[in-house]
Amino acid sequence: MLRAAPDPRISRRTGRAPTWLVVALACSGQFLVVLDVSVVNVALPSMRADLGLSGHGLQWVVNAYAIAFAGFMLLGGRAGDLYGRKRMFLVGLALFTLASLGGGLAREGWELLAARAAQGLGAAVLAPSTLTILTAAVPEGAARARAIATWTAVGAGGGAAGGLVGGLLVDGLSWRWVLLINVPVGAVVLLGALWWLPESRAGDGRRLDLPGALLVTAGLGALAYGISQTEAAGWTAAATLVPLVAGLVLIGGFLLVEARTAAPLMPLGLLRLRSVASANVAMFLSGSAMFCMWFFMTLYAQNVLGYTPLEAGLALVPSSLAVVVGSKLAPRLMRGAGARNVAVLGTVVAAAGFGWQSTISVEGSYPTAIMFPGILMMLGAGLAMTPLAALAMSGAEPGEAGLVSGLINTSRVMGGSLGLAVMSTIAAARTAGSGAPAALTEGYALAFRASAGVLVVGAVVMAVWLPRRVRVR
Repeated sequence: MLRAAPDPRISRRTGRAPTWLVVALACSGQFLVVLDVSVVNVALPSMRADLGLSGHGLQWVVNAYAIAFAGFMLLGGRAGDLYGRKRMFLVGLALFTLASLGGGLAREGWELLAARAAQGLGAAVLAPSTLTILTAAVPEGAARARAIATWTAVGAGGGAAGGLVGGLLVDGLSWRWVLLINVPVGAVVLLGALWWLPESRAGDGRRLDLPGALLVTAGLGALAYGISQTEAAGWTAAATLVPLVAGLVLIGGFLLVEARTAAPLMPLGLLRLRSVASANVAMFLSGSAMFCMWFFMTLYAQNVLGYTPLEAGLALVPSSLAVVVGSKLAPRLMRGAGARNVAVLGTVVAAAGFGWQSTISVEGSYPTAIMFPGILMMLGAGLAMTPLAALAMSGAEPGEAGLVSGLINTSRVMGGSLGLAVMSTIAAARTAGSGAPAALTEGYALAFRASAGVLVVGAVVMAVWLPRRVRVR
C-alpha cells in the first residue's frame, strides 16, 4: 500500500505531545509577555533610586516595552505564518528571556531601557504564535472554545497578577527580580516548546512583504509613542501630535502598499470579513476601557486608602480570580447562547462594575470600594474576551491564522494604551494637579465613569455587528 508522503511543514513530533501540554506551553508564553506589561510598575521607585533614572527615563521603562510590543505584533504574526509558528515562538521566547536577564543585571539606566525594548520585541514575535499554536492544536468547536478561554484567562491573569507578583519580589528580594524571574521560567518553557510543540506554517514559498512590514511597524510604533507622550506633554503638544500624525500617515501608506502588492503582509480582504473586523473593533473598545482598571484601582488603594504596594496587590486577588472564572465560564455559555450574546453579556457586566466603581469615596471600605466592583469588572472581562478572540480566529484561513492572532493582540494592546492615556488625561483634568485624597478620588471616579460609557458603546457595537456564533470550518 502506498503511503502519503508526510507534509514537511509539520513537525514529526506533532503526535508526541498531548493537547493539554501544547495548550499549557502556549499559555505559559502568553502569561510571561502580559505579566511584563504591568509587573514593573511597583518596582519603578526602586529602579529610579538604584540606577539614578530621571522621571522621564522612568516613564520609558514602561513605554519602551509597550511601544516595541505594539509596533512589531503584526510583523511577528505574519512571520509565524511564513516561517513557522513554533520557530517564531522559540525565537521570541529566547529573545524575551535573554532581554530579561540583561535588564535584571543592568547597571546603567540606558541598559535597562534597551533591555525593556528588546523584551517588547521578543514579546511581539512570541505573542501571536501562542494563540495560533493553540488553535492549530485544538479542533474547532467546544474544545477550541475552552482552550481559547484558558488562553484568555492566563493572559488576563498575567496582567492582573503583575502588581501582586511585583510587590512580593520587590519587598522580598529586589527590583531586579521582577525581570530575573523570567529567566528560569522562560528557560523551562523554551525547552518544553523545543521538544513538544508541533511546527506548522503556511508560507507556500512566499516572501515577507518587507515594505508593508516596515510601514506598519513604523506606523504602530509611532502611534504607540505618541500615545505614551500624552501623560507628560498633553494631547496638543508637538511631542504628541507629530508622532500621532506620522503614525497615521504611515498606516495610510501601509494600506496603499497592501492594496497593490501581490503578496501583502495583511490581505485587505481580511478586513471585509465580518468576524475579523467586528471582533477587532470590539476588542479595541473593550481593551481601551478594561486595561486601565488595574492602574486606577492600584492608585486608589495606595494614594487614597493608604495601602502598601503589596496590600494593593493582595486586594486585587479576587478580581484576578474573577477574570479566570469568567474566561472558563464563557465557553459553556457560548454553546447555548452564542458567541455574540456572551460577548455582549460580559461587556454589560463589566460596565456595571465600572459604574459601581465610579461611586468610590475617600472613606471607602474594601468590600464595596474594591472587591465587589472589581469582581464584576473582571468577571465581565473574562466573559467578553473569550468569544471575541474565538470569533476573530474563526474568520482566519489556516495561512492567515498568525496574522489574525497578531491583529487581535494589536487591537487589545493599542486599545489599552490609548484608553489608559485618555482616562489618565480625564482623571488629571478633574484633579487639576491636586494631590489631596478627595481630589484624587474624584479624578479616579470620573475615569471609571468614562470607561463604563465606552463599554456601553462597545456592547451596542457588538450586539449590532458581531456574528452570532463562531464559524465552523
